[in-house]
Amino acid sequence: MFPSTVRSCPARRVLHAGFAALAAATLTGTLGGCSSGSAGSPSSASAGPSGSTTRSVVLDERERGRTVRVTVGTLIVVRLHSAYWSTPTGSNPRVLAPAGGATTATGTCPPGRGCGISSARFTARGSGTAHVTARRDACGEAMRCPPGQGRYDVTVTVTR
Repeated sequence: MFPSTVRSCPARRVLHAGFAALAAATLTGTLGGCSSGSAGSPSSASAGPSGSTTRSVVLDERERGRTVRVTVGTLIVVRLHSAYWSTPTGSNPRVLAPAGGATTATGTCPPGRGCGISSARFTARGSGTAHVTARRDACGEAMRCPPGQGRYDVTVTVTR
């Protein structure tokens, strides 16, 4: 009885479909890494309420030190995978306007691991350049970050 219950579970089918879509996207390069100087980060487009297309870009630790190019109207989501990171901030609100949703959510793991995600959302508001930055002093319980690991900085260039 148990195996047939597992096979007929709708949540499990959705989970498997999600993994299949992720695998297909990875194989086609949709979720590939960034090349220096371009916005090769994971991005997507979806239809907005009026049928217009809204583009989004998700940035994480892999984009540290890079320049990402986006167009006005793009939603930029920054997700740093440790609760030790400060909330990401933008340097110029006329270029990158905060779009709400800044959080530091902790996960459930043994103490000192920093499980969680520090995230923020921005909307590319106007042409120009801005930096998205975050800091952390610790990279583990009672463990200072090695040089170059305590600062997150991505340059975002917005064009029309």
